[in-house]
Amino acid sequence: MTATAPRLRTTASRSLTRLLLVTVALLGALFAGAVPASAHAALTGSDPKEGAVVATAPAQVALTFSEGVALDANSIRVLDPTGKRSDTAELVNLCSGDVVKYGVRLRTGIPNGTYTVAWQAISADSHPVSGAFTFSIGAPSATTAVVPTQAVGGGLVGALYGIARYAAYGGFVLLTGGAAFVLACWRRGATVGPVQRVVVGGWLTMTAATLAMLLLRTPYTGSGKLSDAFDLNGLRAVLETKPGAALISRLLLLGAAALFVSVLFGAYAKREDEAEKKDLTFGLAIGGAVVAAGLAATWALAEHASTGLQPGIAMPVDVLHLLAVAAWLGGLVTLLVVLYRSPGIERAAVLRFSRIAFWSVAVLAATGVYQSWRQVGTWSALVDTAYGQLLLVKVGLVAVLVGTASLSRRWTARLSEHTAPEADAALVVEERASEPEPVTVPDDGKDAKRAAQLARQQAALSTAREKRIRDADPERTGLRRTVLAEAGVAVVLLAVTTVLTSTEPARTQEAVDKAKAGSQVAVADRPVDIRLPFDTGGRNGKGTVELALDPGRTGSNDLRVSLEDPAGKPKDAPEVKVSFTLAAKSVGPLPVVPDRVAAGQWKASGVQIPMAGDWQISVTVRTSEIDETTVDKNVKIG
Repeated sequence: MTATAPRLRTTASRSLTRLLLVTVALLGALFAGAVPASAHAALTGSDPKEGAVVATAPAQVALTFSEGVALDANSIRVLDPTGKRSDTAELVNLCSGDVVKYGVRLRTGIPNGTYTVAWQAISADSHPVSGAFTFSIGAPSATTAVVPTQAVGGGLVGALYGIARYAAYGGFVLLTGGAAFVLACWRRGATVGPVQRVVVGGWLTMTAATLAMLLLRTPYTGSGKLSDAFDLNGLRAVLETKPGAALISRLLLLGAAALFVSVLFGAYAKREDEAEKKDLTFGLAIGGAVVAAGLAATWALAEHASTGLQPGIAMPVDVLHLLAVAAWLGGLVTLLVVLYRSPGIERAAVLRFSRIAFWSVAVLAATGVYQSWRQVGTWSALVDTAYGQLLLVKVGLVAVLVGTASLSRRWTARLSEHTAPEADAALVVEERASEPEPVTVPDDGKDAKRAAQLARQQAALSTAREKRIRDADPERTGLRRTVLAEAGVAVVLLAVTTVLTSTEPARTQEAVDKAKAGSQVAVADRPVDIRLPFDTGGRNGKGTVELALDPGRTGSNDLRVSLEDPAGKPKDAPEVKVSFTLAAKSVGPLPVVPDRVAAGQWKASGVQIPMAGDWQISVTVRTSEIDETTVDKNVKIG
């Protein structure tokens, strides 16, 4: 019999097409009105700023982050030009309201020169972040300060931790999806060895990966040295953190999962009474669902979903997303193993899984759109950031997977149109009739080699018979091929997802890029503050200018300018002028001459900012008849 592909226009394919159209519509609606969401912590500001030259040594160095972070006394280090620490190793909590800000105090009497600030933290979504920047006191100088060239969470330890993360996801998919396939689609699968190996293999993989992550957590978030994986003090510290608690909870739930698996492949598999087996199926389904949801929650409670916008909604959505992934991909792998290793799966079981897979895709589409909205926020971030680009790759892989799944559904529908089980049974009878009778060899020790040879021959005949039975059904052969293609795409998809969960989310990356560009984002009803050093070149020509624009938005603003000498005392000057230039629109310079109100202080009212944009604010200070300088700063207003 020659296999022919089924018709392309089926109810299943039309349903999948509608699902994809709805997904696209939801994406458009959500991204059109998206607002920022948080995930990885990122450094969004510092005082002094990166590359700044300040006239006098500040009392402290302060860092502002995009979300909550975990720090200790060694998380922020200020190194002088010779590489020695210039801070007091006292962490100062400067948080206020929604502003996440920490700092360290500097020692008194530190000399002029270039200072290096090296920082390291653990963000609220459990990922380590780090960085370094410099600022100068008085004037820039050479520096020999050495900071780690390897980003925290990188190197060999980072690679091993990433592998463990991937293995944990894969183990969860096989354990949960395989068990769900047995209970919801093919109860007889509880007695099939290949199916048992899929589920037990998933449990073993997830358990080993969780233990590895627990041990690697200390070097992953700290030194980066593999030997620190066995540091008991570090392990004790990890257990006190949210990620450590999540990993321990996962291990406890895996203990409950082990009991579930033992019942599923033990008492349940041996139960023959259908009424009793039905009751046990219901109990196992409820218990298994609770354990599976708990395992999924260990990711949701400690990673991206637990921080940022709407965590109360994001965490249960993340749990649903993971469960849908497991039901679809885990069931897919189990079906693939059955199709290749067991000839006796009923077509009704394949149809049941097809329906489960369809609704899993629907849940994935809805929850995936919501998660993307939280982490990306804007259309431009989809193409301008690594996170957005990876997300596009993931969407493409999902589209390929859905397309391949639609082919599998067509083969499944085709299977239901035939009565091949009877043909399979006839083939089994025919094969068994053609088998040679087993040869009994006397157990006298002389013919052990002959006995082993006969056993191998019988095993080979049995394997060949099962293969012929499987290959005798052309529709099943077509289904095997499409399911194999699905599984191959699923492996790549899971790898991309693992990388995505450890990548800086798009919204956070955009905030970092803006901070590095030197633009200060003006917030309504909050003044824009600028502090810049100046040197007119003459006697007593050094000092610092501080400018405040209130409320820092388009329309009318109040402008205040003050000057300080290197000692921090008010500094007077014959003349101070300010101008505003919007180069992108060829507007300006718009001159403002503030009025002197006190020694070292000037003020102007009704300063008009005609439109929003990236404005250059220039301040001109004249300290004598011939000594004058202009300093400027780019500020985003509006």
